[in-house]
Amino acid sequence: MSLQEQLDTFKAAFEAGQPPYNVPRSVVETMHRATAELINSGAAQRALKAGDTMPAFTLDDAEGKPVSSADLLRQGPLVVTFYRGVWCPYCNMDLQALQAALPAVQDAGASLVAISPQLAANSRKAVRQNALTFPILSDSHNDVAAAFGLRFELQDYLVDLYKSLKNELPAFNGDASWTLPMPARYVVAQDGTIVYAEVNPDYTRRPEPSDMLPAIAQAVARAA
Repeated sequence: MSLQEQLDTFKAAFEAGQPPYNVPRSVVETMHRATAELINSGAAQRALKAGDTMPAFTLDDAEGKPVSSADLLRQGPLVVTFYRGVWCPYCNMDLQALQAALPAVQDAGASLVAISPQLAANSRKAVRQNALTFPILSDSHNDVAAAFGLRFELQDYLVDLYKSLKNELPAFNGDASWTLPMPARYVVAQDGTIVYAEVNPDYTRRPEPSDMLPAIAQAVARAA
């Protein structure tokens, strides 16, 4: 089953209110409204694209060790994926699919990091729950996400919904702002040029990890 098929299967059960989710229809309609508004805002079109230069970053991993994009790019191409948080089931399925693809990514000569606004303790939980062997880096206040053009602020009605669902982002992230990154995946060549970019304001839609493998090969060829 493809990643998107897994996501669609979960989404159908969740939105139908099946156990154990038991989600009221009003919650689903509010989520649909928020997604539609983000799509219509054009925010995804303003994010970094293939051909742009990736902004350099240094962020701590889940164990508090600083990880530098410059150091990673010295080793080869870099895959960067933006992760909303351990509370998001769609994001966790995405991470699991990336973990399954990690051997192919590494065989192609690239490394992989996830970037999330959540606190390190929640990243450690995500690493354990999803059996990850690549790091989740902590992006406080979504500042790196903003540099990529991915950060957006939740509308008040969506904040109220998240609170009702116990998704208290300030507690998850250690940051009073109610902001998130749009889910995104980038492949970056060693010279810092983005050669693949997939940004989707609909968090239930994710690209297949295999889609980026040709771009990694392209990035390797650029350095040859």
